[in-house]
Amino acid sequence: MAENTEREKKFGREIPEEAREHFRKARNEMRSAIEGLLPEGFLDHRRAARREMLMAWRSMLDAALKRMDEKNN
Repeated sequence: MAENTEREKKFGREIPEEAREHFRKARNEMRSAIEGLLPEGFLDHRRAARREMLMAWRSMLDAALKRMDEKNN
């Protein structure tokens, strides 16, 4: 498992684990409730759209890096 971030360490010292566990369960229940309100297939389309957007950004960054390399050569 990944190391705890500073924020997680701080919360671990200031907020009891029992309270943090309740927050996690409440967050998961809220997500489930919201997902139940969404039309079928919405989350799949949202994930696909997010992936396409990230791929578009990757393409733009790759093109910018290529131009920088060409200017330096």
